[in-house]
Amino acid sequence: MKAQGIDVVNFGAGEPDFDTPQHIKHAAIQALNAGFTKYPLPVAGIPELRQAISEKLKRDNELVYSPDEISVAGGGKNALYALMQALIDPGDEVIVPAPYWVSYPEMVRLAGGKPAIVDAVEGNDFKLTPAQLDAAINKNTKLIILNSPNNPTGAVYSPEALAALAEVIASHGVRVVSDEIYEQLVYDGVEQRSIASFGPEMRELVVVCNGLSKSYAMTGWRIGYLAGPSEVISAVNKIQSHSTSGPTSFVQKGATAALTGSQEPVAEMRAEFDKRRRIMGDRLNALPRIACRTPKGAFYAFANIADCIGREVAGNRIGGSLDMAAVLLNQAHVAVVPGVAFGSDNHLRLSYATSADRIRDGLDRMGELLTSCH
Repeated sequence: MKAQGIDVVNFGAGEPDFDTPQHIKHAAIQALNAGFTKYPLPVAGIPELRQAISEKLKRDNELVYSPDEISVAGGGKNALYALMQALIDPGDEVIVPAPYWVSYPEMVRLAGGKPAIVDAVEGNDFKLTPAQLDAAINKNTKLIILNSPNNPTGAVYSPEALAALAEVIASHGVRVVSDEIYEQLVYDGVEQRSIASFGPEMRELVVVCNGLSKSYAMTGWRIGYLAGPSEVISAVNKIQSHSTSGPTSFVQKGATAALTGSQEPVAEMRAEFDKRRRIMGDRLNALPRIACRTPKGAFYAFANIADCIGREVAGNRIGGSLDMAAVLLNQAHVAVVPGVAFGSDNHLRLSYATSADRIRDGLDRMGELLTSCH
């Protein structure tokens, strides 16, 4: 549509619309000019970057990991994929709370495992309860995936909620991967904690996954990392050595600058996302037949369209989120992501990683279209 000159408001993008901060780019350019363009050795990440990650985890998360307990990868997705390959054997089950990021179940399947989907209901703000987790764990459970702040819902587990989940996890001794890629993007004074910080036992069971894509507007740089028990990290490094050989060399210099340099750009981006979040939340809840819980983290709103399903919009019968997304795109020129991709066909995901003016424009278009819903 864009190639045809059609003005499409894109709420689908899962990346910041900001440019990478200049000091980060400058560090990578300096590395290029200095000839830092050879194979990225060691595979686990250059020593100064792993040291910077170690210091960041201690400073921001109260987590103590040595550089040898950290593995840097070509993006958070690559880090998670290598972890799944390292931990999962055929027949193993992995607990995946829904709504979930689209790649979790597929990564499990690619490793030969079976995703065990557990619905985290909207009435509990899309958060897994201790009772649900306890009931889902069985003798085949190899791993639990937690994602807070969450994509697609924007939900953030409170310290109290994490402590309750940690108690269940510790009682079963099951490993956890805690995906914290959106940790810097929380709002309304919400406290972001890592479940790995709830005592020595959790530190041994949890593998923390994080990266620089979202907080530092570095999606295309492809830098993510894992921190966890040395035996797990060692296995991940072996897989990386035979697949990617590690993340791009000069990019790691930029990543080091991101973690050790000024954090003011992160604060500025977070403040702007917060403004957009409020605009999108207010506007969505003012639309006919739409309801949306206020997200507390990340940069997504997960809008409930259940009242539209089974009805007609602009002459099109809505059977689920795919139909709704198609109508919005074709009739209103608004792009959203169908919730079925995240495990909930009653929802749409809208990213507010776009300007306030575009948010207003897109939701005005949606409102006009929804007046035809009957």
